[in-house]
Amino acid sequence: MGALVDGFGRVHTDLRVSLTDKCNLRCTYCMPPEGLEWMPAPELLTDDEIVRLVGIGVRELGINEVRLTGGEPLLRRGLVDLVGRLAGLEPRPHLTLTTNGIGLARVAQSLADAGLHRVNVSLDTLRPDTFVALARRDRLADVLAGLDAAAAAGLTPVKVNTVLIRDVNDGEALELLDYCLDRGLSLRFIEQMPLDAQHGWDRRLMITADEIMAKLTVAHELTPVPVRGSAPAEDYLVDGGPATVGIIASVTRPFCAACDRVRLTADGQVRNCLFARDESDLRTPLRAGASDAELAERWRAAVAGKRAGHGIDDPSFLQPARPMSAIGG
Repeated sequence: MGALVDGFGRVHTDLRVSLTDKCNLRCTYCMPPEGLEWMPAPELLTDDEIVRLVGIGVRELGINEVRLTGGEPLLRRGLVDLVGRLAGLEPRPHLTLTTNGIGLARVAQSLADAGLHRVNVSLDTLRPDTFVALARRDRLADVLAGLDAAAAAGLTPVKVNTVLIRDVNDGEALELLDYCLDRGLSLRFIEQMPLDAQHGWDRRLMITADEIMAKLTVAHELTPVPVRGSAPAEDYLVDGGPATVGIIASVTRPFCAACDRVRLTADGQVRNCLFARDESDLRTPLRAGASDAELAERWRAAVAGKRAGHGIDDPSFLQPARPMSAIGG
């Protein structure tokens, strides 16, 4: 087996698989109010194609964690069956899913029964009016119901992803943390990244990791968890633990040197970095009859050329042409 190793010696074992670019929210930091032009259905990988490529990843390339993303992956038809097929791969990968939580209450138990290990749910606010302002949809109650259902189904630890935006929801940091602590949820704050479809990211609106820490330590004592490994979040024990809170500081504290993630888009493109400007096509050779060995070698070549870091602070940095909804988280 030849692992996915780049020119800097980083070994990639964490695969993010986008199942669709469609989403049922219109979050201001992701896409415009009118939405986007979705990928045509024939361009999307089929279930069989996804299972084959992920299978190559776990058998031939050392992938041991697979996260299903979007867009909104719950919009993918047949998701539960697909999860079951991925859970049946040998060796079996650790399967997780990142979702906005809408519709999760209906399928959480079915996903758990099919073999999903846990979920990450996006939640930026606990206030209905702010939710509407951020997501342009009145669906906060559905997200909260989804969180409860995920916990009840054993999809734990249920992780909550929060993006704070200046003068919008940045006053809710403590409120969100206390909500998660009360329910045994694992909260992670994420610095807003330049991945919106409008290319309107403004660093001045981003709440930094240092600012988040300042907000939280007003009411809680935070102690760094010493072992981080390749995890994107810096975790802190809250008031001595065992509960933790995480901060993903992709912009102000890049963790590129330890990155072990690679992405497969819904239309079958390998992205070796979230901020990559180039992609490597697996769909075309797959549909042309390429063997597993040939596809694996193309995948290795795609990862081998990964850059040292995302370069957000470099004057020459250019935002990816694809928005986050089309890349996959």
